[in-house]
Amino acid sequence: MWSKIPAFLKNKYLLVTILFLVWLTFFDRNNFISQVRYGRILNKQRQQMEFYKSEILKDSAALNELMSDSLSLEKFAREKYLMKKNNEDIYLIIKDKDDKQK
Repeated sequence: MWSKIPAFLKNKYLLVTILFLVWLTFFDRNNFISQVRYGRILNKQRQQMEFYKSEILKDSAALNELMSDSLSLEKFAREKYLMKKNNEDIYLIIKDKDDKQK
């Protein structure tokens, strides 16, 4: 029976190495498949972290400008919150969705 088995399969070091790689690939808690998946998730998280850091810097600059300049604060209040002075009228032009389709 042993004579029919090829010589490279009789090598106990090769068999142990193959079993070890199979174990690490499929059965271990920290297998290779999970590590690849975790690496992708980590890259997405790092991209989100960089995006949020840039947004924080942009918002901090805008906040600093609003706090230091009264003209920019007035402009912001007029545009975002539709605030007006007592002697002014504001007209809003709202486009219907039907106009966009025609």
